[in-house]
This record gives sequence, structure tokens and C-alpha cells, in this order.
Amino acid sequence: MTRPLFPSPRPRSFALLGILLLGILATATWSQPSAAASRPAVRGDNAMVVSVDADATRVGVEVLRAGGNAVDASIAVAFALAVTYPEAGNLGGGGFLLLRTADGAYRALDFRETAPRRLRPDLFLDEDGRPVPGLSVRGGLAIGVPGTVAGLFEAHRRWGSLPWPELVAPAIRLAGEGRPVSRQLAGSLVTHLERLNADPGARAVFTRDGEALHEGDRLIQRDLARTLKRIAEDGPTGFYRGPTAEAIARTARREGGVMDEEDLALYSPVLREPLQGTYRGYRIISFPPPSSGGVVLLQILGILERFDLKTSGFGSSRTIHRMAEAERRAYADRSKWLGDPDFFRVPVGELLDRSYLASRAASIRNRKATPSRRIHAGSPPRPEPVQTTHFSVADSQGNAVALTTTLNSSYGAAVVAEGTGVLLNNEIDDFALAPGVPNLYGLVGGEANAVAGGKRPLSSMTPTIVEAPESGPRPFLILGSPGGATIITAVLQVLVNVIDHDMPLQEAVDAPRFHHQWLPDKIHHEIRTFSTDVARALEARGHQFQERERLGNVSAIGLDQNGSWLGAADPRREGHAAGF
Repeated sequence: MTRPLFPSPRPRSFALLGILLLGILATATWSQPSAAASRPAVRGDNAMVVSVDADATRVGVEVLRAGGNAVDASIAVAFALAVTYPEAGNLGGGGFLLLRTADGAYRALDFRETAPRRLRPDLFLDEDGRPVPGLSVRGGLAIGVPGTVAGLFEAHRRWGSLPWPELVAPAIRLAGEGRPVSRQLAGSLVTHLERLNADPGARAVFTRDGEALHEGDRLIQRDLARTLKRIAEDGPTGFYRGPTAEAIARTARREGGVMDEEDLALYSPVLREPLQGTYRGYRIISFPPPSSGGVVLLQILGILERFDLKTSGFGSSRTIHRMAEAERRAYADRSKWLGDPDFFRVPVGELLDRSYLASRAASIRNRKATPSRRIHAGSPPRPEPVQTTHFSVADSQGNAVALTTTLNSSYGAAVVAEGTGVLLNNEIDDFALAPGVPNLYGLVGGEANAVAGGKRPLSSMTPTIVEAPESGPRPFLILGSPGGATIITAVLQVLVNVIDHDMPLQEAVDAPRFHHQWLPDKIHHEIRTFSTDVARALEARGHQFQERERLGNVSAIGLDQNGSWLGAADPRREGHAAGF
């Protein structure tokens, strides 16, 4: 069996010796790190599904029990989430699927949304050339051409085994029969009530006379059920042509957009070459551009490999400082070099060059933070001449899927295509509308990620699979997260927690998180992430802080010492893991 593997959960402290006492005595407002895992990881000898929603997870497990493979289960889970998790699960968005086949091969399927053909940068600018606030987030110009349905059908065509209608059927049932509103969804609807009420379609689905549905109310989505039935019967034709496509285009134009039926008919997913790198002997496989996730993750890991994080220890000021400094440099590179490779030459090999990463690591000072105003995108060696959801699935044969899908912000544009039940994305905000202007998540971009018709916006989605140094019939780790700019660092920290700090899987997922993205020049952190003395030591190095309610929501699958699957759902949301 491959080693090291996740041991049985055991109590442990997330703080260094003496931190608890210091924290109790301190008068500062810094809270203490939490201890141990919130619950044990779920075990399954044969298969495992981890998603943000219990019903969607159960759908995936049922498909696996019926003889479906990991791809079949992923398709069924994705459609179920379009019903049960409207904040991010979708038919009207897009995503990335990373597949590990039973024979150990890897595939990356890109079904990211695209800009409508007639979309131009000047449509978002005022007469002085500045972006008009809100145009890339609300209204028709914010809506990209959806890719989810085409992507799931392409995955089924290439790697599925069960009949397509059987994989859509559970979602049809959930939409038509309805299900009780969860506490998390009820709270989310209240938070976004004003946006949802502004659209007649969204208001009709998610409110009762303008009041958000309460916990326990039944959410029934009959229009969405009918749309799903067309997809089950006709595949992508039932979405990208005919009544559904006409309704999407008509709604986008009504809201001031430029998308038309031809944009939808022309949409096509793209099969890409996964990115692969190593970290302390482990093989890391992640998603390539137009995701920035894989490049930035491998850059950060390549920088951190120059430092002994195990010795400096989990939660220490030295470990946190080094990780924040590595993140700062990688996100600076992201701002300049990453975009849609079909429109811009993305220097992936150069950005991941070991000598280049060594030079970036050498610029990190142990006792002083480097202000972001002094950090610029590097000059890698040239060759000659933002709300999202993630789920992970593993089957008994060794097939594994890490799939991240998104509408961008919660409920996307908060616009439902009339008569379809389909929430539409606001993915255009992921483009750089003007050099140096931050998007919804504070990320800054440049020419590589400029708006252009037919182009895919840069993403932070980071579906990732890890192979142990001694590869076996099953991968070591399958994971990903939602969270906009924080997706990459959420995945990063779980990897570091497992590989450097020997944490059991559930504990690695539960551990408090922090994040640095170059600009703004702050360490974003969850409550209870830093003890008082660690925070003061980081402040003395020049770091500044901003507290966030949560960073990421990782769904992870790993192996126990017997080679069985472990499923770890993140307690930050109502996640659910199940296996058999």
C-alpha cells in the first residue's frame, strides 16, 4: 500500500506549545485556533462522493451502487446540484472536470462559459474609459454563454457508462417534487433577497410574494424540471437550441446583453492537457488555463518546497509568513500572465520552471514581509524565438473525478431565463475589464484576460488530484473548493496540512485558513486562525490582516491505511460525504 496514508483520526492541537495559555491571558481580540476535526471522515471500501449537499451526494452514491462509474456519478451529482444548490450548482454556468481513469491516465475537460461573440470591452466603460460599476456583475452584459450542459454531455460521451437519461432523472425528480429548504439555503436567500426580487423569474422561484423562502418550506422548480426533461431526451440540443436557447438569449437581451441564439448553438467544451508537478515526492495534477488554479497552486508549492514547513510547524508565524509570501508572488504572476490560451500565449512552462520558482523563493525574507507594491509579475524565462461549488467522486475501479462548477457570484446574475428555471451566470466579471481594475473578488488582471468575443474568462477553480510517491491503483487525494480567489489557497492548505503536517484528512479540511492574493496587501483569515502571539509576530514582520467569515469549502477524498476511501466534507457549509 502506498505511504504515507491517512491514519485514523486522532486528537491534536493546532497551536504551538504554550499558545493556549498566552491566548487566555492576552487582551487582544485574536481568537485561538480550533482543535481536532469536527467529525470523523466517512469510510467506504468501494466508492465515495463528497459534495456540498446531502441529496446530491446520495444521488451520486445511488448511481455508483447501480454500476455507474465515477464520471456517471459526477454527471448525476452536477445535475442534482443545479436543483438543490442554486447558489452555485447550475445549468446556466460552467466549470472544469479533472478525471483520473482506472489505468492512471488524466484528462481535463474545460466547459467554462464564453463571452458572446459581440461582446466588446468598450461596452463596460464610461466616456472616460473607466468601467461602469455593476455592469459586469448585474444585467445582460454580465452573462456568459453557459457551458455546463455541453460539458457534462461531452464527459458522458467520452467516459460514461450508464444511459444519459438515467443520470438526469434524479435531478428531474428533485426539481418537480421539490424538497425542504435547508437552513443554509434559507439564510442565503435572505442575504440575496434584494437581487432575487429584482428579477421576475428569480422572484417567482425563490420567494413567496417577495419574502424569502424559510427553512422547511418546499422549494419546487417545475420550469427547471421541464428544462431538465428536454436535456434528458435530447442531450445538449435540448438546451443550446430550441425553446430553452431562445429563452436564454431573449432574457439576456431583455437585460441589456448581446447574447443571441447563435452564441449558444456554437458553444463547445474543450479537452485540455492537465498540469502536472511534484511536491515533496507527491505528484500533483491540476487544471490548466483558462483556469489559473493549477498554475498558481503549482507555483506556490514550487516556492514552498524550498522551505521546511514540517520543522517550522503548523500555525507558526514562520510557516504562515512563508506561505503568504509565496502566495503573494504567485498571484502577482497571475495578474499578468494568465488568460485563455486560445487567445493569449500563456507561458505555463516558464512560470513553472524550477529555476524561476527558486528565484521567487530566494526573494522571500524570513523576518520581513515584502509589500505588494514592491512585488510585480515576474519575468519567467522565455522559450527560444470568484459563488462556486466543488465535489469529488471515486469509484471501486480507481476512476476519480474532481469537478468544480460555478455561476460566479451567488445565484450568478440573479436572473432566471424566462420559463426555464435556469439561473444565468455573471461570469463576464472574471475578465479584466480595464488594466489594474479589480473584479468582484479583488483580483487584478491585464491584457491576457481582457474581454473578447468567444473568449473564456480566467478562473481560480482548482480541481486537483494527488498521487502518492509510490503510485497505487487508487489516487492519494481528490479535492477542490469554491471561493473565488481563495479557491487556490484553500486547496493549497489542505495539501500542506496533509503532506507537511501529517494531519488526518478531516482535520486537514477543518483546520482554519488564511489567504494572500497580492492585492489587496493583506492576509485574509478566518476567525480563530491565529493565536495572539503568532498574530503579533506576523505584524512585526509587516503583515496586515482582514478577517473573513470563511475561506473555501473543500470536498476531499483520500485513502486510509487499508486502502479504503475516506470522505471529508467541509464543516463551513452543509457538506455531506457518503460511500459504501
